[in-house]
Amino acid sequence: MKTHTRKRARWVLKKHSRKRKRRHPKHWLPTYSMRPTGPLLPNPNPDGGGDPMVQGVFGQAQAERLLWRAGFGPRPGDVDRFAQMGLDAAVDELVNPPVEQLNGPAPVDDDGNPLAPEDLWGHAHCWWLDRMVRSNQPLVERMTLILHDWFATSNDKVGDWKLMLGQNALLRTRALGSFRDLLLDITHDPAMLLWLDGIDNTKYDPNENYAREVMELFTLGADRGAYTEQDVRELARAFTGWRATWVDPTGWTNFHYDANRHDTGTKTVFGHAGNYDWQAACDLCLNNPFHASFFVAKLWSYFVPTPLDGSTQATLQDLYVSNGFAIKPVVRAILRHPAHYADAALTKPPVVYTAGALRATQQFITTTAWSWLDDGAGQFLFYPPNVSGWDDARWLDTSSWRGRWDIASYVTRGQSVDPWDDAKPYDPNEDAPTALARARAALGNPSLTAETTGALLAFANGVLPAVMANWQKGPYRAMRQNALRMLILTSSDFQTS
Repeated sequence: MKTHTRKRARWVLKKHSRKRKRRHPKHWLPTYSMRPTGPLLPNPNPDGGGDPMVQGVFGQAQAERLLWRAGFGPRPGDVDRFAQMGLDAAVDELVNPPVEQLNGPAPVDDDGNPLAPEDLWGHAHCWWLDRMVRSNQPLVERMTLILHDWFATSNDKVGDWKLMLGQNALLRTRALGSFRDLLLDITHDPAMLLWLDGIDNTKYDPNENYAREVMELFTLGADRGAYTEQDVRELARAFTGWRATWVDPTGWTNFHYDANRHDTGTKTVFGHAGNYDWQAACDLCLNNPFHASFFVAKLWSYFVPTPLDGSTQATLQDLYVSNGFAIKPVVRAILRHPAHYADAALTKPPVVYTAGALRATQQFITTTAWSWLDDGAGQFLFYPPNVSGWDDARWLDTSSWRGRWDIASYVTRGQSVDPWDDAKPYDPNEDAPTALARARAALGNPSLTAETTGALLAFANGVLPAVMANWQKGPYRAMRQNALRMLILTSSDFQTS
């Protein structure tokens, strides 16, 4: 937050709270009615419970998809290793990762200086992108990104990088843990208290922003009959009591619960009356019979583009509730489900595309250009467009495609072949299949469809007539090699998983 007075800061927060945020239709909403299966109450057993998901063929194609959807793509050799492990072992390695390590050189800016994510524009984006590239816990990092979209919070309003990074750490800690613990923690997270006006929610003047979003976007879903406007008002009263102190020039600090600001009266939520506080309010949402169906359908949508069938829906709901609202068992079941490996593809979010391209080419963060490059493709970390998060249905459109081309240009720039390197002259006799194989190898051997392979070979053969003299054969083939790498990275095969 750039203002320097408490009055100005409060005005900014009020201005945002009055303006209803634009929403977009989420692609994950199923085509059938997600009716509750009955009252669902937690039975704490976070590590227990199995799942009846069916194993199918698990080869290189399936391993590659798993590494993309449950992380940020493979490094060279990962696909072969995971395919040899088999489905169960591969999934278990992801959901039960080793102690965290960031492998490779630490991120730096264009001048070789360490990143300053709390201070400089774009550095926080690159700091997190670096974790996606280097972490040995790819699923944890991918779940952190998913939860950043689920509980979408933007620094555009929060205005404090330290608070945003604190929330990021919270999401990472809870990524595969208890959704109940996550909901309790996010409710009083300082960035969230600013984002959805929790510090302005008092018994004297209730603010409904968080109460509405916690039901509509976080736990129950809109237009399903899960709650009423009266429930929103009553739940807002239960969430009263949080406050913070404005200190010039630091900003908001000392976030805490003040019992004197809490409404101690009786509230009636979902037909139940009680003297509910903020913790009870969270539990009311989790125990609402519409919650489990919402949770598993939304989580499923981040990994599988096709809607849940009724049987899988019921199985995942039971798995979720019987394990005490644990996230990990549901993720594991989804990653083992045949639908996860079916033909339908997911478009890679821009940061996933970027991180995966860097991993495939064994490059690291040496420039902060990735922040504006990813922003140009439609995703700037810590700045989701609204409280609904990013619209995954618009990752590939006319306004964002140029951004992906620019990302590919930067990636291939670090791996390009010099056509005029006399010390390492390029093979003047390289044929099209060999050129394509070399280009794929430089990018970690990503899988390509027959259609894409045919188009690339046609291009590789079609450019050779431009060679007019013997001295041009090597340099022109080197240029062709660079072009092939660019075309692979921008192909539909590399844009999806």
